[in-house]
Amino acid sequence: MVRTNPERRQALLDASIEVLAREGARGLTFRAVDKEAAVPAGTASNYFSNRDDLLVQVGHRYYERLVPSDERMEQSHQLQTRESMTELMTEVVERVSGFRTGYLAILELRLEATRRPELQALLTDRVRADLDFNISNYRESGLPGGEDAVVLLYLTLNWLILDRLTLPGIFDEKRAADLVRTAVDRAIPGED
Repeated sequence: MVRTNPERRQALLDASIEVLAREGARGLTFRAVDKEAAVPAGTASNYFSNRDDLLVQVGHRYYERLVPSDERMEQSHQLQTRESMTELMTEVVERVSGFRTGYLAILELRLEATRRPELQALLTDRVRADLDFNISNYRESGLPGGEDAVVLLYLTLNWLILDRLTLPGIFDEKRAADLVRTAVDRAIPGED
C-alpha cells in the first residue's frame, strides 16, 4: 500500500540518499531507510512497493534537489560570454559538490543501473534530457561552438566534481576554480 503523505515520502527519499552515500547500494534496505529517517519500522515499505521502486524514486529525488534557483535559470537564458559561462559552470560545480551525499548516492545508483534496466532507463533519460536542455540553452547563448562544447564541459566538470568529493586532496578549491576556467576557455572557441 503506497501512502500519499508527500513530506514523509520526501523524508524517506532524503534518508535513502544518505544511506546510499554512506552504505552503498547493498546497504539500502527499508529498515536502514526507516532508521535514518527516524520513523517507525515498516514505514518505507508502506511508501515503496519494492527496492527497485525505491531506487528509481531516489533517482528522481536527487535531481529534484539539484534544480537551480529560478534566478539562476533566468541568468542561463541571457546572452552569455565566456566569462559568464565560467561563472555559471563554477556555480554548477559548487552546487553539485555542495550536495556531497547526493552525488555519492547518484554514483551508487549509476553502478546499480548496470544491473537494473528500469533504473538505467530513468538515469539515461534524465541525463540525456539535461544534456539536451543545456545544448539548447547554449545554442541560444550566442557563444561560438556547439554541442561538443557542452558535452566536453559536462564530461570534464563531472570528473572534477567526482575527484573533489571522493579524493579532496587532489584539487583544492582554488585549483578547482582554475580548472573550471581552463575547461571553459578550451571548450568554447575564442570570441573574435
